[in-house]
Amino acid sequence: MPAYSPFSPYLTFSREEWKALRASVPQTLDEEDLEKLRGINEKISLEEVSDFYLPLSRLLNLLVAQSQDTYRATRLFLGDISPQVPFLIGVSGSVAVGKSTTARLLQALLSRWPHHPRVELVTTDGFLYPNRVLEERGLMHRKGFPESYNRRSLIRFLSDLKSGRPEVRAPVYSHLTYDILPDKQKVVRQPDIVIVEGLNILQSLNIDGEARPTLFASDFLDFSIYVDAEAKDIANWYVDRFQVLRRTAFRDPRSYFRRYADLTEEEATETARGIWREINEVNLVENVLPTKNRARLILEKGPDHSIRRVKLRKL
Repeated sequence: MPAYSPFSPYLTFSREEWKALRASVPQTLDEEDLEKLRGINEKISLEEVSDFYLPLSRLLNLLVAQSQDTYRATRLFLGDISPQVPFLIGVSGSVAVGKSTTARLLQALLSRWPHHPRVELVTTDGFLYPNRVLEERGLMHRKGFPESYNRRSLIRFLSDLKSGRPEVRAPVYSHLTYDILPDKQKVVRQPDIVIVEGLNILQSLNIDGEARPTLFASDFLDFSIYVDAEAKDIANWYVDRFQVLRRTAFRDPRSYFRRYADLTEEEATETARGIWREINEVNLVENVLPTKNRARLILEKGPDHSIRRVKLRKL
């Protein structure tokens, strides 16, 4: 049985307890699939997929099916012929914690279930203001903080999805050029499920000088996941990732971070730790971590980047 506390809104599951909830769900990924889905410097195994992600995909499949049944019943009652709207899943967590890998794994697993094969993945990075706007507003050093996002555009995108619009478009962000791609958009055409991944998807705060919004991105989500770990572990993963990028993507002449490619390993470690302390850790503590307990489910990671516990919000 999962750990129960009357003072916590969550049930806490050990690996063995959560693994048992997989039931008879078959493993639909192989090593080749997993290699394409892994994030930089992540060592996720098929065993971890089986123990944690397959039970989670089963839970989500049940919830999607329930949502589809409810929609059909309501549509029948109203005599409505409008199209079914997608089930929205939000995935949040710190920079370098592995939320992108979680989102990609869920997309791959959920698309293999019957009745909802069309699963789209959208990142909130696309809703960052372009660099020219951030520079005009003096916000380049605050990229990733709430004020660096065009939240009205994000809300409009989610609202259009939940309104059943036949075609919805999202901006696309390039991690290579560190900017929005002005001539590219992601087109979403009435999928069964949309996974929205990003730092800010669970945030519900207003920015100084702005009127308090009446709608938040999280208002549109049917289910939400927070990928959690100790800050000191995430800092180490961030440094490790920076070192890998220094030897790979940063060497591309088009890379915004080309200047870091020629650093020594020691210089790169010092630079990465400085960026983490001054920007990413501040954002984590002030804006991202406070949203953790708004999630329906929390994946807790240990120092080796593997999941060790799952917390599921009580009904």
